[in-house]
Amino acid sequence: MAVRTFTMPNSLDESLASQQPPNLHVDQSFPHNVDATYSRSEREPLASHGPQRRPGITYAAEDKLPKLPIPELEDTCRKYQAVLAPLQNRREQEDTAAAVHDFLKTDGPELQARLKKYATGKTSYIEQFWYDSYLNFDNSVVLNLNPFFLLEDDPTPARNNQVTRAASLVISSLCFVRAVRKEELPPDTLKGTPLCMYQYSRLFSTARIPTENGCQIAQDSGSRHVVVLCKGQFYWFDVLDDNSDIIMTEKDMALNLQVIVDDAEQTPIQEAAKGALGVLSTENRKVWAGLRDVLTRDESSNNAECLSIVDSALFVLCLDYTEPRTGAELCGNMLCGTSEVVKGVQIGTCTNRWYDKMQIIVCKNGSAGINFEHTGVDGHTVLRMASDVYTDTILRFAKSINGQAPSLWTSTSPDPSKRDPESFGNVSTTPHKLEWDMVPELSTALRFAETRLADLIQQNEFEILEFAGYGKNFITSMGFSPDAFVQMAFQAAYYGLYGRVENTYEPAMTKVFLHGRTEAIRAATVESTEFVKTFWADHEAQRKVDALKKATQKHTALTKECAKALGQDRHLYALYCVWQRAVDEEGAEAASSNGCSSPVDGSASDTGVTWQRGGSISPSPPRSPAKKSVNNTTSASASSRTPLQQMPSLFSDPGYDRINTTIISTSNCGNPALRHFGFGPSSADGFGIGYIIKDDSISVCISSKHRQTRRFVDSLEAYFVEIKRLLRSVKKGQGTGRSRVRESEGEKKVGKGRVIKPEGQAKGEHQAPVEEEEDEGLGGYGFFDAGMLLQALKASQEEKERPSDKVVGNARRAIGKKLRLSEY
Repeated sequence: MAVRTFTMPNSLDESLASQQPPNLHVDQSFPHNVDATYSRSEREPLASHGPQRRPGITYAAEDKLPKLPIPELEDTCRKYQAVLAPLQNRREQEDTAAAVHDFLKTDGPELQARLKKYATGKTSYIEQFWYDSYLNFDNSVVLNLNPFFLLEDDPTPARNNQVTRAASLVISSLCFVRAVRKEELPPDTLKGTPLCMYQYSRLFSTARIPTENGCQIAQDSGSRHVVVLCKGQFYWFDVLDDNSDIIMTEKDMALNLQVIVDDAEQTPIQEAAKGALGVLSTENRKVWAGLRDVLTRDESSNNAECLSIVDSALFVLCLDYTEPRTGAELCGNMLCGTSEVVKGVQIGTCTNRWYDKMQIIVCKNGSAGINFEHTGVDGHTVLRMASDVYTDTILRFAKSINGQAPSLWTSTSPDPSKRDPESFGNVSTTPHKLEWDMVPELSTALRFAETRLADLIQQNEFEILEFAGYGKNFITSMGFSPDAFVQMAFQAAYYGLYGRVENTYEPAMTKVFLHGRTEAIRAATVESTEFVKTFWADHEAQRKVDALKKATQKHTALTKECAKALGQDRHLYALYCVWQRAVDEEGAEAASSNGCSSPVDGSASDTGVTWQRGGSISPSPPRSPAKKSVNNTTSASASSRTPLQQMPSLFSDPGYDRINTTIISTSNCGNPALRHFGFGPSSADGFGIGYIIKDDSISVCISSKHRQTRRFVDSLEAYFVEIKRLLRSVKKGQGTGRSRVRESEGEKKVGKGRVIKPEGQAKGEHQAPVEEEEDEGLGGYGFFDAGMLLQALKASQEEKERPSDKVVGNARRAIGKKLRLSEY
């Protein structure tokens, strides 16, 4: 392959140019299919029991974690009916009760027995079915699967421009990569209980690879490089050595990124857009699988090498040329990019993405976020990564001011500027540009992919609410769980607009179990329905507050149950998958075609289920996409089939479709490091709601397919204001409830001077007692301890330049055009 190479004068690359460059951890023959390109362990990283055990703390508790329990069948059916109760009329409830009764008497016990048998020897009874549901999803992952995080701005002003912010985030991300690989990352805990850390082993250097038979997750565990996208153009360079130590200083990183930005600007954006192959990752998965075959079939082309460089990267850094003006525009940019067509050519940031991998996105003004591939990791895992990365950027700045400032990491990489260059090994730290061979077939496919993506973006809208009136502190002082309180706000705002209650989804984390993911909390309950009707009726404040208390208590109880993996959704979905396997394979244990379970004995299964997700941060159980075809087949040949081969009564019950059609899809995921997070709506007439409850504010990002999203936000804000007024009026009417120190103060003689009242406290009104209800932190993904983050924020009031020396690693086989560094 012809490569244009430009080297810096007197660089280490030049002096070592005669050495034989190593390969890039991939087969240089680049076969045309995934099976030949990756080994089984690389193609099936989710099929292993977990990361290889080495001395370390990250995975130390994995062997002690309990397995996800399989709920009792009768309990699940009872909860199924309870969840549907507020969504159905009397006749529908009777029909569902009859279907459940029939299910318990006929197919249910057999399916439960089959599920228990299937789960024997596996890490989780739901894991394989869960991965299948994601990997068999054929539509675009944009706005359907991938969520986003919007980080707070860097508190150090000098870093709030694109290159310096991006360099800082990349260095901190590499510190996190190093901690994971060396198993030095402290494990997550919940009230002292360790959580499963398996997902962290699948966070970096993974890629969602489409094939004709569904997608696969591939991972290069030895990856050392990152890929940078700028104006749709691809660049790469090494950032780690073979020991996972960082080989570049932050100054070096900024230099590389500035070189890339300058090089990308040399190509007019309309011209660059015609070769922005990242847009192909937004296509229908089967279409994208065919296009990958086009990219790899010509052995004389370098497209296969370029594709492998992207697939095997640690992560992708997207440098956008735009500066979104509003919070809503920022959220849209992080979730799906912008769509802007000039002279018939798409020049929006939607072409500057690669959605099959984790992406760190940095705008021109330094605003930054994360968009991640959701199959193998949940929001809780990426939140930990985002929090640690954000905290480390601040702590490193603090350390440049005071060398005694704390560090987030157990150990750190040796200072690259002080290392012997030969110790880096065979690396290439100079950026290279990937040059794709744009054959006519790819050019045509790119145009069609872009127009379909532009359609998808235009069909959705995003609005945000940054409510500063109060937050967690006020809510707990009123005696409510913050998550339950905000969930009731969504119920009330929706009912106030539409006069009805709809199916609502919220994920509860189940990582207290081995390979646990989430369980579905169904927030629309009989109690919440009673509350919203009471709230919007002409009743006294006390009655409304009492109804709110009952509704939030019910939600908190549901959250605790679901956190123990005792909800109904996942269990019913697993039973449905077992039934479908019984129909397709007569109940035989069979290996899954995409190998993404974690069976102890190495076996797997394949449900063949394809479904639309029910929640963007964590999907609810699927609707039954195969149901119609199965019913048709059954009716045609019912006489020749056994009873189990017919659709079980519960799954043919209209209520099952009702519970799996989510209208209000919500998730609570965040801490002070995030400004917003969100995802697309999970149904055509639904809302996608991501929210963060901070100490004194509430951030909400809402998406929909143009369902008066702004109006919904306004209704939500009005509710927050009104419910605070009601709570305070009730508290005032109930008397003082003062603390003991206030009481003793009141018994003393009046001292000299005027007593200062708390802000907002009327004359004669006493401060409300803090009756803080314990917040389980299990609704959505809860909060991490922000102590070190807040400490770091306080330490970042001054700015000081960080000295750094440039390091250039050894030369190796160069793939792509090498960029000139001499000007900088």
